[in-house]
Amino acid sequence: MEAIGGFFELELRKGKEYHPNAMKLNTGRNAIEYVLKHRGYSRGFIPYYSCDSILEPFKKLGIPYDFYHIGEDLLPAISPDCVSKETCILIINYFGLLGKQIEGIAYSYPNVIVDNSQAFFAPPLEGIDTVYSPRKFFGVPDGAYLYTDLPEDPNLERDISFTRCEHLLKRIDLSPEEGYSDFRKAQQTLSYQPIKKMSKLTETMLSSINYDYSKKRREESFLFLHNKLKNKNYFSIIFDKNNISCAMVYPFLNYRFSLRENLIQNKIYVATYWHEVVSRIDKGSFEFSMAKSLLPLPIDQRYSSANLKGIFPFFN
Repeated sequence: MEAIGGFFELELRKGKEYHPNAMKLNTGRNAIEYVLKHRGYSRGFIPYYSCDSILEPFKKLGIPYDFYHIGEDLLPAISPDCVSKETCILIINYFGLLGKQIEGIAYSYPNVIVDNSQAFFAPPLEGIDTVYSPRKFFGVPDGAYLYTDLPEDPNLERDISFTRCEHLLKRIDLSPEEGYSDFRKAQQTLSYQPIKKMSKLTETMLSSINYDYSKKRREESFLFLHNKLKNKNYFSIIFDKNNISCAMVYPFLNYRFSLRENLIQNKIYVATYWHEVVSRIDKGSFEFSMAKSLLPLPIDQRYSSANLKGIFPFFN
């Protein structure tokens, strides 16, 4: 029986998860590994414009892979004929803005894994293995969702997450700067982990989130930034209003190389997607320019339009 009495635990709202019917695993890369392992693919096709963590499951299983280019529409620039029945292609829903476009092309390839790590609110496509990484959207230490028709392995152990939470607590009690080194350490512990079930802690945290609020606030912030910055944004993709509610960030493409540094110096933290890309791609490629110049501006549920107004002076 469970313990009764004693000291109190962290109290979280008892709600529902956004993806209750998905398989719950410990990391997004392990969700990809689960698919690769149980589908028995002999080779994979991965976009040049991706982070090294996506390579990890292929390396762990000894599955060879080839990189492919994306077009300026962020969709695969690779013929479906290149993907055989024994191979697979990983398609990334970049910035959470390609749901409708991916739906239009996914079924033309024989074996697809859709990476919705940047598109938490995007619905999965029927019959296609789809991966979600909630820590890209919410303050949780780890965890992943996988939509698949593969059976769940009954022998999977459950992960334990409490040791990866120090940065989450320090951000509240101290500051983002105080917790950054702990964030980096927590990220590093996720590498080359065995496939496990999502921890009880992460599952409980994901059950406490107001998803309707988060989704609405993100959409409002995306539109707010777009209305103010669209004339300075060199991004060629047309933002489909049907996809905006799934966005992780507002992608701003500009070639002022001092802009990123100015933002970070003023505590407006923008990531780089991704440092490792420049070492695997030609300098004149679209992917190289994205890795060097794209600014993923935050639009998440923590910030209102009033908060985001403070970034505009840096874009003048």
